[in-house]
Amino acid sequence: MADLFEYGYWGLFFASFLAATILPFSSEAILSLFVYSGYDISVTVAIASLGNWLGGMLTYYLGYLGKWTWIEKFLRINQAKAEKTKLFLQNKGSALAFFAFLPVVGDIIPLGLGLLRSKPIWVALFMAAGKLCRYIVWAWITLQIINA
Repeated sequence: MADLFEYGYWGLFFASFLAATILPFSSEAILSLFVYSGYDISVTVAIASLGNWLGGMLTYYLGYLGKWTWIEKFLRINQAKAEKTKLFLQNKGSALAFFAFLPVVGDIIPLGLGLLRSKPIWVALFMAAGKLCRYIVWAWITLQIINA
């Protein structure tokens, strides 16, 4: 992680991008390191949010590319049951993208929304809002700890 810090904002962007994929990686530690080191907090939050959002959208797109034959075979999800769930989520499922920042399930949410073919524009907007809120709160908590 320290290696990514040496690349400045590009390292933060890359760390945030990786953290939004299925790969286990923590961008919060790098964000805290940037805040502690005196980097501009607004730029730091914006870059971390952008990288994390793009990583989440990549995961959504990979889910969107998924084929039902693969899903039934490897994930053991029945297409009829998934279609019923899709109808239920059709008008409100995209809002779940807001919670893509959550640990563990957060990486699965965009993938699932992609598999269910949720509307990309709403997924993108809700996901961006959730990730931005998460990094704002994380940066604020880091500042509170530093100033304590």
